[in-house]
Amino acid sequence: MKPSVTVLLIAVSLLVAGCGKQAENAAAVNAATKAEPAPLAVKTASAEQRSVERSISATGSLLPDDTVTLSAEVQGRVAKIHYDFGQPVRQGAVLVELDPTEYDLQIERSRGALNQALARLGLPAYTGRVSPPESTPALRQVLAQVEDAKFKYESAAKLVKTGDVSQERFTEVEKAYRARQAAVELARDEMRVAWMNVTALEADLKIVQKRRGDTIVRAPFDGEVGEKVAAVGQFVKDNTPLIRLVKTNPLRLRAEIPEAASGTVKIGTQLTFTTDAVPGAEFTAVVRQLNPSLDARSRTLSAEARLVKGDARLRPGMFVQVKLVTQAAAAMVAVPRQALYNVAGLTKLFVIENGTAKLVTFTPGIELEGWVEVPNGAVKPGDRVAISELGTLTNGTKVRL
Repeated sequence: MKPSVTVLLIAVSLLVAGCGKQAENAAAVNAATKAEPAPLAVKTASAEQRSVERSISATGSLLPDDTVTLSAEVQGRVAKIHYDFGQPVRQGAVLVELDPTEYDLQIERSRGALNQALARLGLPAYTGRVSPPESTPALRQVLAQVEDAKFKYESAAKLVKTGDVSQERFTEVEKAYRARQAAVELARDEMRVAWMNVTALEADLKIVQKRRGDTIVRAPFDGEVGEKVAAVGQFVKDNTPLIRLVKTNPLRLRAEIPEAASGTVKIGTQLTFTTDAVPGAEFTAVVRQLNPSLDARSRTLSAEARLVKGDARLRPGMFVQVKLVTQAAAAMVAVPRQALYNVAGLTKLFVIENGTAKLVTFTPGIELEGWVEVPNGAVKPGDRVAISELGTLTNGTKVRL
């Protein structure tokens, strides 16, 4: 029995040694396999440098070119209102009329007083224009008396030398002559005073005529009636609002430009804008005025632009989205949209360098025709980026194209 036991023990030992060797070989193979995995096959595309239009967005509103609330400069009762809410009007059209009866009577009274003053000066009735007289009947009468007194004075001066007229008589004639000369100056002064009175009465007449004209309220520009405030039969004081007129053409665009882009806006800069009220349409305006300073609270620059072309679909008060082009042809590096991998709110891509995937995390820029900008020089033109197996790749993964 002993030789058999010995043989059995030897066989068992050999079997155990053989199994251990096989296990060591298998572990070595597995370790080698884990140390050098096979490269992952991926598809790639090349990053490209492209030209893009850079712009910023701003908000704005459409405003009428002008808005005015019209009133009469005189008081009176509203006699007629020729236009109602929303109706278009032309410049110079009569909008509102007040009862002119009282002012017509004032004109007649002022005209009568003026004609009376003109008659005193020997001038015809007022026809719209008067010129100062060269003389008046009173002045002509005094001048005639002066001529008579002068003749008597000159005759007496000759006769007093020959003794035919006494010295006392000559003195009386001389005093009469001097008095007539003074009367001429007085008559001239009275004529000037009368003429000044005429000019004052003429001014009074023109004032009353103007007040009569102020009973008619006309449109100062082409526009539309935005609101009818007064009603026919209503008595209104002077400067009481009667009607509001809105000039809708051309419209103005007022936009708030962010501080970062304020330096790119100048007089003549072209803006494009859209509005939800006219979906799918884009409109153009040109900057005409700029606020000299930024708003201290919002840090924005107010710019006012005029629409290049009128459009009946646009109305004052509309909210618009404005696009301001800051660079017409800016260079950028872009990759295909398929190269982007989004996970946990992050955007990633893999650059392939020397058979190894390099992870790049970035914030996407502009997307244009399926290409996405990679800013800040994270990718250079010509770099190869993976466009497949993005969920499998990690930083440092070995790949083959």
